[in-house]
Amino acid sequence: MSFSTPASLLRSRQAAGPAPWQRTAAGANLLAADGNLGVTIFEEITATAGRHNAINLGQGFPDEDGPAEMLDAARAAIASGANQYAPGQGLPVLREAIAAHQDRFYSLAVDPGTEVIVSTGATEAIASALLALAGPGDEVLTFEPFYDSYGAVIGLSGATHTTVALQAPHFLPDDGALEAAFSERTRVVLVNNPHNPTGTVLPREVLQQVVDLAARYNAVIVTDEVYEHLTFGPQHIPVATLPGAAERTLTISSAGKTFSVTGWKIGWLTGPAPLVSAVRTVKTFLSYTSGTPFQYAVAVGLGLPDAYFTEAAATLKAKRDLLGEGLRAAGMTVLPSSGTYFLTADTSALGITDATALARRLPELIGVAAIPVAVFCHADGAQRTRSLLRFAFCKKFEVLEQASERLAGLGGAL
Repeated sequence: MSFSTPASLLRSRQAAGPAPWQRTAAGANLLAADGNLGVTIFEEITATAGRHNAINLGQGFPDEDGPAEMLDAARAAIASGANQYAPGQGLPVLREAIAAHQDRFYSLAVDPGTEVIVSTGATEAIASALLALAGPGDEVLTFEPFYDSYGAVIGLSGATHTTVALQAPHFLPDDGALEAAFSERTRVVLVNNPHNPTGTVLPREVLQQVVDLAARYNAVIVTDEVYEHLTFGPQHIPVATLPGAAERTLTISSAGKTFSVTGWKIGWLTGPAPLVSAVRTVKTFLSYTSGTPFQYAVAVGLGLPDAYFTEAAATLKAKRDLLGEGLRAAGMTVLPSSGTYFLTADTSALGITDATALARRLPELIGVAAIPVAVFCHADGAQRTRSLLRFAFCKKFEVLEQASERLAGLGGAL
């Protein structure tokens, strides 16, 4: 009798084409040349930062808790027994709060009964939408650089991932690039705005062009708007508010970034009932539901006064400016960031041509960690962004001050 090893089981079907896990890994730039799973740069940099006691500005999560009202509401929900499954669509109180939020901030009318799904973070909502709507033979179009989960799920779906380059320094598409990227096979356009990792906030004219082209090619627009309240100057424009968009747009957001509760993993999706129903069909068989007490707390958060949202953005802007000073003192060129948690810095002024190699050395050199932008790109995009690093500024002021001091010594450490 012969026995298969785990490795041989994984290899056994490769003759028939890549396995689903390999398509997923390849889409997220995790597949090694030998066809096996590689170590992500995020894991590598985090481990290196830990070994050298470095300040980790590579990971995009806050180091401070969210509003006391929300924390209290979560504790109260747990104490009152809200610890079992919520409905798969989400608690009614949260769906109603999401609908009220869309009306309050954007004058978008959403039916909480048929046009809202609560998800396990925005990531699950995005995955559910892509798996519901795209498959082999289809194309899913994103901007590039792109958040790594996009490539992973597009790969899993079997669709082809096409991109439009956002060109530095302002990270906007070249004239004609969007139109050239669409085709008769374009099934979904996935728009991340405000944009991670670049920090750009796409202007109305670019978003309207997306809508017009999606209408021409009968494509669905899926938007990732998790940084919607974290902009510094430009106002966030939900794609669904633009002429011609509402009937073909699924809008996704979450509580994690706005309220500094990334560990709660409460997101949502809104849009036309037929599209929402299609997405819900897939989402039901992923997590089904999540975070019952946290859903009650997020409903509280969405109803906080306007001052909370404006002050959160103002605080982040001050943190962005503080870190920017440190990066400039290090000799880097700081590119504009109008939103999100992130600043992009160009290392070419330091004579650096490979920011990925520098990122691997930074924790030991100066005790600060960052992520190379190239890992958010396909091969051509990685070449275009090879000198760029992404730094997260969603940390305490004292942490950013210490990081800035360390960055100032980079020139002498190289």
